[in-house]
Amino acid sequence: MPSFATLLAEIEDFWIPLPDKPEESPAGVLAALWRTACGEPVSVARASAARLPALDAEGLARLRSLIARKRAGVPLAHLTGRQSFMGLEFLAGASALIPRRETEILGRAALAKIRCMAEQARAVRVLDVCTGSGNLALAYAHYEPRASVLAADLSPEAVQLAWQNAAHLGLAERVEFRVGDLLEPFDTAPFLGACDFLSCNPPYISTAKLKAMHPEISLFEPEAAFNGGVYGVAILTKLVREAPRFLRPGGWLGFEVGAGQGALLARQLAKNPAFAVVERFTDAAGEVRAILARVL
Repeated sequence: MPSFATLLAEIEDFWIPLPDKPEESPAGVLAALWRTACGEPVSVARASAARLPALDAEGLARLRSLIARKRAGVPLAHLTGRQSFMGLEFLAGASALIPRRETEILGRAALAKIRCMAEQARAVRVLDVCTGSGNLALAYAHYEPRASVLAADLSPEAVQLAWQNAAHLGLAERVEFRVGDLLEPFDTAPFLGACDFLSCNPPYISTAKLKAMHPEISLFEPEAAFNGGVYGVAILTKLVREAPRFLRPGGWLGFEVGAGQGALLARQLAKNPAFAVVERFTDAAGEVRAILARVL
């Protein structure tokens, strides 16, 4: 039976780190695949190499198959069916974007605002659009029980995965998912001018840059989750235009932006008469990756 070190050397032989998945290391990937092969699927964030379960011959065969698929470029989260986001263990699959670490910047900033509004002793209504696997919506519901959360995505397959995640996390009674384009599923009287927080992790990669994306992303994750149009801001522009109709006075809009987009978008929002306050949130490199704006 090969040792962990022997199998780790095999992974290191083909390993190429991806900037958008900094949590993945060769040892972490092997530990996650090992546990998955033993029938205990976990995300890389929870796949400690300490005290791994014993591998029998069948388990080793499954592990070697998983390693071969990883070598072929299949994303780790698709092999384990798991991805960690904001401390929660989500189900992952090809029907929706794999939750990324940088989206936690938006998640944490949004949750802080939602909690502040909840402290005002009233119900807080939160909408999350382009919800994908439901990671942001479910994180809001998990960490702030006083929030009423509804979410939507254009893809029925993504919404199905979001419902599965809601059941997986015990939040199926707390979050409602709908199918539709951006805010269209909520364009009815009960929601207009009645929401406290609106969040969105939209597609923001320009069409021209899609071909340059790493094959592990472009070949295995849905293009609709990345394609933001010619300049990468088509969905963001529509979101900013429509959001004030749905937010209460003093409500907040929060969204993720791509590298290099944040400063310009923040300046444009500051000049928009519908918004009174604009806040920027940066990553470790100082790049603006999330923007929150308060409506008048």
